[in-house]
Amino acid sequence: MMRITGRAKKIALFVTLGAILVGLAVALNVTWVVLNWREVVPLVLGIIFFGLIIAGIIVYTVFLVREIHKNEQQDSFLNAVTHELKTPIASIRLYLETLESRQINETQRHEFYRIMLEDTDRLIGTVEQVLKAGEARHGSHKKNWQEVDFFGVVVETVELTRVRHHLPPEQLRFGVSPQEKLLTKGNPQELRTAVFNLIENAVKYSGDKKDIVVDVLTPDIDTVLLQVRDQGIGIPPSELKRIFKRFYRVSNSATGRVKGTGLGLFIVRSIARRHGGEAFAESAGAGHGSTFTLRLPRVYHV
Repeated sequence: MMRITGRAKKIALFVTLGAILVGLAVALNVTWVVLNWREVVPLVLGIIFFGLIIAGIIVYTVFLVREIHKNEQQDSFLNAVTHELKTPIASIRLYLETLESRQINETQRHEFYRIMLEDTDRLIGTVEQVLKAGEARHGSHKKNWQEVDFFGVVVETVELTRVRHHLPPEQLRFGVSPQEKLLTKGNPQELRTAVFNLIENAVKYSGDKKDIVVDVLTPDIDTVLLQVRDQGIGIPPSELKRIFKRFYRVSNSATGRVKGTGLGLFIVRSIARRHGGEAFAESAGAGHGSTFTLRLPRVYHV
């Protein structure tokens, strides 16, 4: 909290300083006009010159505040990644030390192995998110593109998520599903990543009482939609456009216990746009659940 307060003070300081400089520039401009109101050329040149000064001060202040805010987001990201890496490593170390120092029965041994494997999966997932965020930011080439059975990808991801989080079918289920194969063109691995991130996000922010519905729709012959609806913590309207930014996480007290890097939705939108589509979110507000939509162009064969 002290770090955030310090950032806020810096932003307020630079905004105040910018406002003072603009005020001084305006005062000088007015003085110049008063002193030279009979001289047309100096008057016009003075107004233009001081206008440029004011514009420069405003642009500089805005740029500086944005940089401070960006640094704050990067610090939050580093803290989140550090936590996501440190926690499973500490857990694995603890169980290894226990296995080395104590005699335990075979049942406990297998349970320890299972937990360590889950922690390893968590480590790999965090590293992959960071790597994929870099690829999503810089990648624009159509590498390994092919026709993909999009609905098949969604079905596989839903089944994998049920197994991974031990969810019964009624907590993660299909609502609307197509009666035919839906094809889209792109990188199969990237599309799986986008679908996985959306469904994983719904599970993560649904709390203990999960009720997640997955719809795969074709609103027209050229489009395929994936909609993931949850009854979780919801999103304030002012945050709906920001949540797809890199490192951004919703400033909701209900999300305090939910850990993450702030990269998942950024990756989803980057992949969607690289494939000629889009990703967006809808929510009635905090406590009212959310709907995330991934829109992609459809390959239709007559």
